[in-house]
Amino acid sequence: MHALLVVVALVLLALLPCLIALAITSADEYIGTASRAARRCLRTARGWLAARPGFGWLAVPEPPTPVGPPIEQIAADLRRLHRQRLEIATRSTVWFTAVQRAYDERLCLACRSLGIEQHLDSLEGVDREIERVRVEGELLAAGMVLSPLGADPRQGRP
Repeated sequence: MHALLVVVALVLLALLPCLIALAITSADEYIGTASRAARRCLRTARGWLAARPGFGWLAVPEPPTPVGPPIEQIAADLRRLHRQRLEIATRSTVWFTAVQRAYDERLCLACRSLGIEQHLDSLEGVDREIERVRVEGELLAAGMVLSPLGADPRQGRP
């Protein structure tokens, strides 16, 4: 009996590193499964309690839905339109006006997304140009890159 106990202890001692390695490699999976189950259980309990009188404060609020396109898409559009604004010297005034209008619309969208105040819609002429420069400065200060990296602002090219 004593010999059997020694053999079992030696086998367990030999298998211990393998058991530890197995526990470490599969711990992420077990933790992920347990956290998902806990979240599901909590959501179910909150939903059940929120339907009961007096427990409405436990209701989980719906996440806000995005209003416009993603800010990354707006920034890419602004860079593209900025480049086109600089390269339109040989094109018609109709083309220039269309690109400028599209650029201003995207500036307004970016400002709305980032909570920056702008007045591009209500201004014309030189006042609108000044406001455009101000808004571009505000967006740059907020971290948005409006021209390609390393570009010469006079040429629109690196």
